[in-house]
Amino acid sequence: MTTEYLGVKQVAERLGISTAAASTYRLPPPDVAIGRTRGWLPETIDEWNAKRPGRGVGGGRPRKNRQ
Repeated sequence: MTTEYLGVKQVAERLGISTAAASTYRLPPPDVAIGRTRGWLPETIDEWNAKRPGRGVGGGRPRKNRQ
């Protein structure tokens, strides 16, 4: 039985984002590493993604006070 891991490109495709954007995310620790190449099991990424905060969390940039 062969275990297949996702690289950053496949993680980006799974999340529906660009590879450049995936490279800036704080991804979970990899399930495997070969040299500098990281790999994640699909279920690791799915679980991590399900626990991420939703869009707009953190409040964004403060608004100017309009008086």
